[in-house]
Amino acid sequence: MDRIVVLIKQVPDMEEVKFDRERGVIDRNSAGTEINPFDLNALEAAVQISEKTGAEVFVISMGPPSAKEAIREAIARGASNGVLLSDRKFGGADVKATAMTLAAGIRSTGPYSLVLAGMQTVDGDTGQVGPEIAELLGIPHAGYAESIDDVDESSVTVTTRIWDGRYQKKLKFPVLVTVTKDISSPRLPSLKSKMKARKAEIPVLGLDGLEGYLKEEETGLKGSATRVRKIVIPESAERAGSVYREDIPMAIDTLIEVLKDTKVLEVMQGDGI
Repeated sequence: MDRIVVLIKQVPDMEEVKFDRERGVIDRNSAGTEINPFDLNALEAAVQISEKTGAEVFVISMGPPSAKEAIREAIARGASNGVLLSDRKFGGADVKATAMTLAAGIRSTGPYSLVLAGMQTVDGDTGQVGPEIAELLGIPHAGYAESIDDVDESSVTVTTRIWDGRYQKKLKFPVLVTVTKDISSPRLPSLKSKMKARKAEIPVLGLDGLEGYLKEEETGLKGSATRVRKIVIPESAERAGSVYREDIPMAIDTLIEVLKDTKVLEVMQGDGI
């Protein structure tokens, strides 16, 4: 196999990020950033395949200039090198425009056998970008992969899990696979690899750098078929409690009513518990 392309995205730390309830948007300045966790699983899977086959692991990310750090982290974790797709014209992209841009980045950076990505991102959760890229590239796609086996020069065997069923597929290269967290346990980078990654030069491709592969009207807001008008964040519910020290029958009656109101317990009229 020639080369493995891994798609990664820099996302907010979802355990720390806050939401602007007034504007209905994520406050991306309220928390640090990290590589999307599912993409780390894809990266580790790619590195493990590379260790067996000698294939190059090439990382592509789309985002602001700060996303260079995500690519450097990927290099520290075993990738050979990577490229950042960054341009103000890419801003505001929905899944369609994002897929168009990433597909152009894949085409423009040379031949490949396998494209790996996380099954979804934790800030969007759509799970659509990977399959859309495969469609744009005109290659087969396997989603929700929990293992990749029998990699040879012309094909790969993928085990996917959808609901309660497992499916094994043998696919000829080139192919795109989106992975679950079960496919690998991401390794931690060593100090030596971190130091090497800090010195890595990360090329940046804007719209001009993708000429012949991407048109302006296919990117950003112009290329987006959907718009997010507002994000609605439900109010957090506080747990309420009552203490009954002496009136046990009243406590039981109250509990029954609560269970009935919440549909946890349904009692036919005239019947007991």
